Amino acid sequence: MKIPIKIENLKVSKVIKYFLITDMLFLGGWGLIGPVFGVFVLDYIPGSTLFTIGAVSALYWVVKSIVQIPVSIYLDTHTGEKDDFYALVFSLALAGFAAMAFLLVKDVAGLFAVQILHAIAMGFYTPSWSAIYARHLDKDHYSFDWSLDSTLLGLSYAATALIGGGISAAFGFQAVFILVSIFSFGSAFVLFSVPHLIFPKTTSDEKALFRDHTPHTIGQ
Repeated sequence: MKIPIKIENLKVSKVIKYFLITDMLFLGGWGLIGPVFGVFVLDYIPGSTLFTIGAVSALYWVVKSIVQIPVSIYLDTHTGEKDDFYALVFSLALAGFAAMAFLLVKDVAGLFAVQILHAIAMGFYTPSWSAIYARHLDKDHYSFDWSLDSTLLGLSYAATALIGGGISAAFGFQAVFILVSIFSFGSAFVLFSVPHLIFPKTTSDEKALFRDHTPHTIGQ
């Protein structure tokens, strides 16, 4: 049985394109650290062990999981995209500072502290990015839009894992963390390249800077 797939019908909107780029830059950028983070901890953090690596990873997931639930509830109880956007920019900025802060870590306690900042940033990023992205999904191919994001992230992780290892070997860990920080701040810059989302035109009857793009079918 043939399954007809019309490629011309799989085009995505401008907003979705920009948010895909943001996701690739941000999460793909952090993918540079993935294959070398354990080595960084063991080589550069005095007193660290293999258990330290596992504990730091566990701390990240616990903190991120705890943070993103109340953030998502708060964003859901406020209409419009103003709060979503501010939370998203905050997350990208905090993640950029966290990446640079890893370069200043001198002990295990400092490592845990910076990892908490990293986790908080991701805890804000996940619900805020998802909220805006979901409101702008292209009609008739919602699954494709989500799958496209997952596919592009997978390819980004594959590329940055390889590149991150090569950069670490050639230039050291400092170069990797600096690049991650640049990608994080660069992602925030990309958001300001979506004028009709971030700075929509207003009329005499509409003074709000951020429109509510929630589909009318939601909740029905």
